[in-house]
Amino acid sequence: MKLPSILLSALLFLSFSSEVNSQDTLVNLKDLSTEFGYEIRYATPNNFIGETLYDCAECLLRPEVAEALLQANQYFCERGYRIKIYDCYRPLDVQKKMWAKVPRPTYVGNPYGNGSVHNKGAAVDIRLETLEGCYVEMGSDYDYFGKEAHIDNFNFSKEILANRKLLFEGMRKFGFNTIRTEWWHFSFRKNWSYKTLNTPLPCE
Repeated sequence: MKLPSILLSALLFLSFSSEVNSQDTLVNLKDLSTEFGYEIRYATPNNFIGETLYDCAECLLRPEVAEALLQANQYFCERGYRIKIYDCYRPLDVQKKMWAKVPRPTYVGNPYGNGSVHNKGAAVDIRLETLEGCYVEMGSDYDYFGKEAHIDNFNFSKEILANRKLLFEGMRKFGFNTIRTEWWHFSFRKNWSYKTLNTPLPCE
Protein backbone atom coordinates (compact mmCIF):
# COMPACT_ATOMS: atom_id res chain seq x y z
CA MET A 1 0.00 0.00 0.00
CA LYS A 2 1.34 3.37 -0.96
CA LEU A 3 1.87 5.56 2.08
CA PRO A 4 0.89 9.25 2.12
CA SER A 5 3.65 11.48 0.84
CA ILE A 6 5.03 14.03 3.30
CA LEU A 7 6.02 16.21 0.36
CA LEU A 8 2.51 16.02 -1.08
CA SER A 9 1.03 16.86 2.29
CA ALA A 10 3.33 19.86 2.61
CA LEU A 11 2.40 21.13 -0.85
CA LEU A 12 -1.28 20.69 -0.12
CA PHE A 13 -0.90 22.55 3.12
CA LEU A 14 0.90 25.42 1.41
CA SER A 15 -1.82 25.64 -1.19
CA PHE A 16 -4.37 26.19 1.56
CA SER A 17 -2.19 28.22 3.94
CA SER A 18 -3.33 31.55 2.53
CA GLU A 19 -6.88 30.59 3.49
CA VAL A 20 -6.22 29.49 7.06
CA ASN A 21 -7.09 32.91 8.45
CA SER A 22 -10.54 32.73 6.89
CA GLN A 23 -12.92 31.85 9.70
CA ASP A 24 -15.15 29.84 7.36
CA THR A 25 -12.53 27.81 5.48
CA LEU A 26 -12.97 24.04 5.50
CA VAL A 27 -11.30 21.44 3.29
CA ASN A 28 -12.50 17.98 2.34
CA LEU A 29 -10.14 15.28 3.61
CA LYS A 30 -10.91 13.07 0.59
CA ASP A 31 -9.40 15.76 -1.66
CA LEU A 32 -6.11 15.56 0.25
CA SER A 33 -5.55 11.83 0.68
CA THR A 34 -6.94 8.42 -0.25
CA GLU A 35 -5.20 6.71 2.68
CA PHE A 36 -8.02 6.92 5.25
CA GLY A 37 -10.88 4.57 6.03
CA TYR A 38 -14.38 6.00 6.45
CA GLU A 39 -17.57 5.12 8.30
CA ILE A 40 -19.42 8.42 8.76
CA ARG A 41 -22.05 7.14 11.17
CA TYR A 42 -24.21 10.28 11.19
CA ALA A 43 -24.82 9.88 7.45
CA THR A 44 -26.64 6.65 8.41
CA PRO A 45 -29.19 5.71 11.10
CA ASN A 46 -26.50 3.58 12.78
CA ASN A 47 -25.71 6.07 15.56
CA PHE A 48 -26.78 6.88 19.11
CA ILE A 49 -29.73 8.97 17.87
CA GLY A 50 -30.94 6.25 15.51
CA GLU A 51 -31.56 8.78 12.74
CA THR A 52 -29.69 9.93 9.65
CA LEU A 53 -28.34 13.38 10.56
CA TYR A 54 -26.08 14.16 7.57
CA ASP A 55 -27.23 14.32 3.95
CA CYS A 56 -23.90 12.88 2.79
CA ALA A 57 -20.78 11.22 4.19
CA GLU A 58 -18.06 13.89 4.04
CA CYS A 59 -15.15 14.78 6.34
CA LEU A 60 -14.50 18.53 6.38
CA LEU A 61 -11.83 20.12 8.57
CA ARG A 62 -9.90 23.34 9.03
CA PRO A 63 -6.82 23.22 6.77
CA GLU A 64 -4.42 23.23 9.75
CA VAL A 65 -6.34 20.37 11.37
CA ALA A 66 -6.41 18.38 8.13
CA GLU A 67 -2.64 18.78 7.75
CA ALA A 68 -2.06 17.51 11.30
CA LEU A 69 -4.36 14.55 10.63
CA LEU A 70 -2.43 13.70 7.45
CA GLN A 71 0.78 13.62 9.49
CA ALA A 72 -0.84 11.45 12.15
CA ASN A 73 -2.05 9.01 9.53
CA GLN A 74 1.45 8.79 8.06
CA TYR A 75 2.71 7.91 11.54
CA PHE A 76 0.15 5.12 11.91
CA CYS A 77 0.67 3.80 8.37
CA GLU A 78 4.36 3.33 9.11
CA ARG A 79 3.27 1.09 11.99
CA GLY A 80 0.84 -1.01 9.97
CA TYR A 81 -2.38 0.89 10.70
CA ARG A 82 -4.45 3.73 9.31
CA ILE A 83 -7.08 6.10 10.65
CA LYS A 84 -10.74 5.26 10.15
CA ILE A 85 -12.97 8.35 10.25
CA TYR A 86 -16.31 8.38 12.08
CA ASP A 87 -16.95 12.15 12.21
CA CYS A 88 -15.30 15.48 11.43
CA TYR A 89 -17.00 18.86 11.01
CA ARG A 90 -20.58 18.91 12.30
CA PRO A 91 -22.96 21.81 11.53
CA LEU A 92 -24.41 23.53 14.59
CA ASP A 93 -27.97 22.63 13.55
CA VAL A 94 -27.03 18.95 13.79
CA GLN A 95 -25.57 19.58 17.25
CA LYS A 96 -28.93 21.03 18.29
CA LYS A 97 -30.71 17.86 17.10
CA MET A 98 -28.30 15.73 19.12
CA TRP A 99 -28.78 17.87 22.22
CA ALA A 100 -32.58 17.70 21.90
CA LYS A 101 -32.35 13.90 22.02
CA VAL A 102 -29.50 13.50 24.53
CA PRO A 103 -29.00 16.63 26.70
CA ARG A 104 -26.05 15.16 28.58
CA PRO A 105 -22.97 17.45 28.46
CA THR A 106 -20.71 14.57 29.46
CA TYR A 107 -21.30 13.10 26.01
CA VAL A 108 -22.98 15.77 23.85
CA GLY A 109 -21.73 19.36 23.64
CA ASN A 110 -24.41 21.93 24.53
CA PRO A 111 -25.05 23.92 21.32
CA TYR A 112 -26.44 26.78 23.37
CA GLY A 113 -23.22 26.99 25.40
CA ASN A 114 -19.75 26.25 24.09
CA GLY A 115 -21.05 23.63 21.68
CA SER A 116 -18.70 20.99 20.31
CA VAL A 117 -15.25 21.41 18.78
CA HIS A 118 -16.75 19.43 15.89
CA ASN A 119 -18.82 22.54 15.15
CA LYS A 120 -15.55 24.41 14.57
CA GLY A 121 -14.14 21.85 12.12
CA ALA A 122 -11.36 21.14 14.61
CA ALA A 123 -12.22 17.71 16.03
CA VAL A 124 -12.34 14.18 14.69
CA ASP A 125 -13.89 10.93 15.89
CA ILE A 126 -11.68 8.06 14.76
CA ARG A 127 -10.35 4.59 15.43
CA LEU A 128 -7.44 2.57 14.08
CA GLU A 129 -7.79 -0.21 11.54
CA THR A 130 -5.19 -2.23 9.70
CA LEU A 131 -3.87 -1.06 6.34
CA GLU A 132 -6.16 -3.67 4.79
CA GLY A 133 -9.19 -2.21 6.57
CA CYS A 134 -9.49 -4.88 9.25
CA TYR A 135 -11.02 -4.21 12.66
CA VAL A 136 -8.79 -3.23 15.60
CA GLU A 137 -10.38 -3.73 19.03
CA MET A 138 -10.64 -0.60 21.22
CA GLY A 139 -12.82 -1.88 24.07
CA SER A 140 -16.20 -0.43 23.05
CA ASP A 141 -18.14 0.67 20.03
CA TYR A 142 -18.04 4.26 18.81
CA ASP A 143 -20.47 6.56 20.65
CA TYR A 144 -20.89 4.09 23.49
CA PHE A 145 -21.97 6.06 26.57
CA GLY A 146 -20.43 4.15 29.44
CA LYS A 147 -17.27 3.54 31.42
CA GLU A 148 -15.93 1.14 28.76
CA ALA A 149 -15.41 4.19 26.53
CA HIS A 150 -13.48 6.17 29.17
CA ILE A 151 -9.78 6.60 28.51
CA ASP A 152 -8.94 6.30 32.22
CA ASN A 153 -10.53 2.84 32.38
CA PHE A 154 -7.72 0.28 32.27
CA ASN A 155 -9.84 -2.81 32.91
CA PHE A 156 -9.08 -4.31 29.50
CA SER A 157 -6.82 -6.89 27.92
CA LYS A 158 -3.21 -6.03 27.14
CA GLU A 159 -4.11 -5.97 23.45
CA ILE A 160 -6.84 -3.35 23.87
CA LEU A 161 -4.69 -1.22 26.17
CA ALA A 162 -1.84 -1.37 23.65
CA ASN A 163 -4.19 -0.35 20.82
CA ARG A 164 -5.49 2.59 22.81
CA LYS A 165 -1.99 3.64 23.83
CA LEU A 166 -0.88 3.67 20.19
CA LEU A 167 -3.90 5.75 19.16
CA PHE A 168 -3.63 8.28 22.01
CA GLU A 169 0.14 8.76 21.78
CA GLY A 170 0.08 9.04 18.01
CA MET A 171 -2.66 11.67 17.94
CA ARG A 172 -1.16 13.69 20.79
CA LYS A 173 2.15 13.77 18.94
CA PHE A 174 0.50 15.76 16.16
CA GLY A 175 -1.42 18.25 18.26
CA PHE A 176 -4.66 16.47 19.17
CA ASN A 177 -6.02 16.30 22.70
CA THR A 178 -8.12 13.52 24.20
CA ILE A 179 -11.20 13.78 26.40
CA ARG A 180 -11.83 11.46 29.35
CA THR A 181 -15.17 9.94 28.34
CA GLU A 182 -14.57 9.09 24.65
CA TRP A 183 -11.55 7.12 23.40
CA TRP A 184 -12.44 8.05 19.80
CA HIS A 185 -12.61 11.85 20.17
CA PHE A 186 -9.65 14.14 19.43
CA SER A 187 -9.77 17.94 19.46
CA PHE A 188 -7.05 19.95 17.76
CA ARG A 189 -5.15 21.92 20.40
CA LYS A 190 -5.60 25.35 18.73
CA ASN A 191 -9.35 25.09 18.37
CA TRP A 192 -10.14 28.13 20.56
CA SER A 193 -9.25 30.46 17.65
CA TYR A 194 -11.91 29.03 15.34
CA LYS A 195 -15.51 30.15 14.93
CA THR A 196 -18.45 27.85 15.52
CA LEU A 197 -19.96 27.15 12.09
CA ASN A 198 -23.33 26.11 10.72
CA THR A 199 -22.24 25.71 7.09
CA PRO A 200 -24.13 22.80 5.45
CA LEU A 201 -22.14 19.83 4.23
CA PRO A 202 -21.39 20.02 0.48
CA CYS A 203 -23.85 17.39 -0.70
CA GLU A 204 -24.85 17.19 -4.36
